[in-house]
Amino acid sequence: MYNNRPETDEIEIDLLKLAQVLLRKLKFIIAITLLFAVGTFAVTYYLITPMYTATAMMYVNNSSFSLGNTSFSISQGELSAAQSLVDTYVVILKSRTTLEDIIEKDALEYSYEELYDMIESEAVNSTEIFGVDVTSPDPQEAEKIANTITEVLPERIADIVDGSDVRIVDYAVVPSERTSPSFTMNTVIGALVGFVLAAAIVILRYMFDDQIHEEEYLTQTYPDIPLLAVVPDMLSSEGKGYYYYSSSSEGGKSKSDGKKKPHEELPARSTHPRDTQPKTQSAQTRPQQTPHAGAQPARPENSQAQKRN
Repeated sequence: MYNNRPETDEIEIDLLKLAQVLLRKLKFIIAITLLFAVGTFAVTYYLITPMYTATAMMYVNNSSFSLGNTSFSISQGELSAAQSLVDTYVVILKSRTTLEDIIEKDALEYSYEELYDMIESEAVNSTEIFGVDVTSPDPQEAEKIANTITEVLPERIADIVDGSDVRIVDYAVVPSERTSPSFTMNTVIGALVGFVLAAAIVILRYMFDDQIHEEEYLTQTYPDIPLLAVVPDMLSSEGKGYYYYSSSSEGGKSKSDGKKKPHEELPARSTHPRDTQPKTQSAQTRPQQTPHAGAQPARPENSQAQKRN
């Protein structure tokens, strides 16, 4: 009969044991982390196209202006009014008509959508100065487009907003350094991904491992149940647990510290009588004496004639 015990899905996790498992697999975790870091750096260096950003800055100042049928009265000291002006001019900048004028003037091969994604504009520290950022894989092209915007945008704003005053604070220059991708950031991100992945593999393997590897697990998990017997590990050289044996030897001598372990057997010696007798030279290896001249060979004691008689 089976005991009707309620089954629970709760799993107890020993954080100290988990930390010990991670420390034992530290070499594996470091190897995976370095592998991902080097791989991310290689992908960033060889496969990702570097991008360059050129920035032009413009100043917006209006004491009053009207947009359509709505009139606004704005003070220079009001930051919220400056922000609303910048937002209005950014919308005009990224309109289809403005961008098509820029494409036509610079004879660009980009479409309206592609050029729209290349341009970013926002206020500088919530002031009346806003910057226009143009990002391109060609630094000269980014500088050219940004400076073309400073020529086209004031005219477009003057046609739409009455009484506008847009001035150029700083022209764009050819960028000398790439803005993306960042080798350092991508390498760090790759290393973090590799570390997390390696640690997750080690933790999952430990949590789903249902095999018993050592007797300490049984004694700690089931302290009320006595441990009757343990099968010794004949190939282990750690010297822990019950009656472990060392199988490694060098030059016929054990690598242990010289202390005899329990149930350790000494090398057997031969006790056969033949092994105790001194070895004699065989008949084939004995030195043969050369007969002298005139000497007759010795006759055998029992010749064939005597045998016949």
